[in-house]
Amino acid sequence: MIPDSNSYFNVPHNFNVYLTSWDPSHALPTDDELRDMQSVGLKLLTEVKSLEASCLLQLRHLDNDAKAVVDFLKLQSRKVDLVLQHVLEKEVQDGELFTGDQFGGSGISIISTRPLIANEFVKTHIYLHTELVALLCICQIRTCTAATNDTADTPSWRCELEFSQILEDDIEQLVRASLNVQQKMLKKRKQNIDKQRS
Repeated sequence: MIPDSNSYFNVPHNFNVYLTSWDPSHALPTDDELRDMQSVGLKLLTEVKSLEASCLLQLRHLDNDAKAVVDFLKLQSRKVDLVLQHVLEKEVQDGELFTGDQFGGSGISIISTRPLIANEFVKTHIYLHTELVALLCICQIRTCTAATNDTADTPSWRCELEFSQILEDDIEQLVRASLNVQQKMLKKRKQNIDKQRS
């Protein structure tokens, strides 16, 4: 459970989400039970990402000569992440596929072709391919409102999902990924402003 979900922000980003209804007769899983629900590939990716973050944080405290080593290790880490992501993509996915359009440390937004049931709990697999993040959590559907899109042939709904049970390491991954996406957006905006000025 997240102690203060208002302390995180969401960023716009397209990603895949698989939802499976959670049986309301079952209690939400504990952290250990949630870990047990993860596939082998998901456990491996989570562990690798956690170790990577810890090691790179320690290496940053070294002097300037270590920058080349850190950059090399980041490259090696990215290669491992890409392989693990590929393995995960080949796994049979559980649940119904939706497109996510925003994410952050407290929840996600998805686009649906039908309204989802407010307050329902759903087992949620999130795959942020460009950020190399894959995780399993339990979300609660908070709102589902009709999207206004004149160009779409079929109606769509924008649904807000809040994390109800998620591992702390996964929140950290999402926060890092959201900061990274925001940094890319700011860099792109600055480049566009510089182009307009020149």
